Formats: sequence, structure tokens, C-alpha cells
Amino acid sequence: MAAAQPTAAMSGWLAFAGSLIMLVGIFNIISGITSLLRPDLYLIAAGQLLVFNFGIWGWFWIALGIVQVAAGVGCLYGQMWARMTGIALAALSAIAHIAFLTTFPVWSVLVIALSVLVIYGLVVPAKGAAA
Repeated sequence: MAAAQPTAAMSGWLAFAGSLIMLVGIFNIISGITSLLRPDLYLIAAGQLLVFNFGIWGWFWIALGIVQVAAGVGCLYGQMWARMTGIALAALSAIAHIAFLTTFPVWSVLVIALSVLVIYGLVVPAKGAAA
């Protein structure tokens, strides 16, 4: 029997962040579909929501979610472009969820916290990396 060949070790944080950004991307896709199909779900008192056109907002979330899922897959394969893209998309997602703070405060804070975890996981250097 041949000995197992050593493979490049993936950082646990990178795998965590890649999986988490895919999850946040799926959440954003669901949010976009909901915004397109049920815009009445987001109606609250006038002036409390920063979004004016739910169709454009829904397509924004769908596009952001699809790119986040792709970046998450790239992160799981250890691609540097996916890490940089994932950081930018997680920051954009966190900022965009500020618009929903008055409508869905718990959900928005949860997604913002998940986005911060994604950023942390993608910034943490791999095991054994030199400065």
C-alpha cells in the first residue's frame, strides 16, 4: 500500500468563511426573490425604509447573492481572487442590510454579524504563513 501523499493544507478559517459566504449569498438570493414576489412584506411607515424600488432592490440582492456563492466556492478551492472578492461582497452586504434595520432588525443584525465573520475568516492568514 502506498503512503498518502501530503496535500496543501487549507486554513480552517478559509473553509469556514467560504462556507459562510455561500450561506449569506443564499440568504441574499432568498431576500431578493422575496422582494420581487412579495414587496408588500417590506411595507412599513413612510420614510422608514431606505429602498424605493423593490424590483431593482430584489435584483440587486439576487445578483449579490449569486456572486457571493461563486466567491464562496472559489474560497473553498483556495483562490486568492475569491478571498478579495468575498471581503468586498461581505462589506457591501453588511452596508446594504443597514437599509433593512427598521423593517427586520434582528435579521439585519444577524446578517451584518455573519458578514463580519466572513471578513475575519478571509483576512486571517493561513497556517504557517510568513509576514
